[in-house]
Amino acid sequence: MESYKREFIQFLEKAGVLRFGDFTAKSGRKIPYFVNAGMIKTGEEIATLGEFYARAYLEKLGKRPAVLYGPAYKGISIAVSAAVALSKQGLNVPFFFNRKEVKDHGEGGVFVGYVPQAGEEVVITEDVITAGTAIRESMAILSRLEGVKVAATFIMVDRKERGKGEKLAMEEVEEEFGFPVYSVVDVYDIIEYLEEDPKNKENVDRIRAYLAVNGGKA
Repeated sequence: MESYKREFIQFLEKAGVLRFGDFTAKSGRKIPYFVNAGMIKTGEEIATLGEFYARAYLEKLGKRPAVLYGPAYKGISIAVSAAVALSKQGLNVPFFFNRKEVKDHGEGGVFVGYVPQAGEEVVITEDVITAGTAIRESMAILSRLEGVKVAATFIMVDRKERGKGEKLAMEEVEEEFGFPVYSVVDVYDIIEYLEEDPKNKENVDRIRAYLAVNGGKA
């Protein structure tokens, strides 16, 4: 495993973002592990997370400019921290996020921050994809922006699960909307990391059993 992947998984565990137990995903599936960006609570943690996203962005897109979109609520801090981290690497990108409810006073509208113009590209920053539900919700919101194209989505963890059919959720999203989805790590990286310590056997077995039922076909 690449060292940065191990560092990222260790960071997620230490921050309480990656947890093991019994949880319910946005898709409604009962899952044996949970990735929750809402557990990021300090300046140091969010700065570190932004640095990992910035690294992934630069590796995949280079210095290609885009507008970062952080879906409310968890995606907001990710977009902001990634934009700050990218600026330190010499790429100054704008960011924006949505309101859960449209504001009918003041400046109004559903978006906060920089509003992309026709011809500009948007990069979505999410925490995780399970069945692709959250991405489809984001695309419905972004469809209000005329002439704006989504260039990519970046997430923390690819859960390698099937979407609405038998294919991987990320593949379904890519085929449906025409943009790639990149992750810092995937569930098999997490399994490999856990297997380094025999005391994690129960969690490994539960995750593998879950994937046997809900894993997508590549």
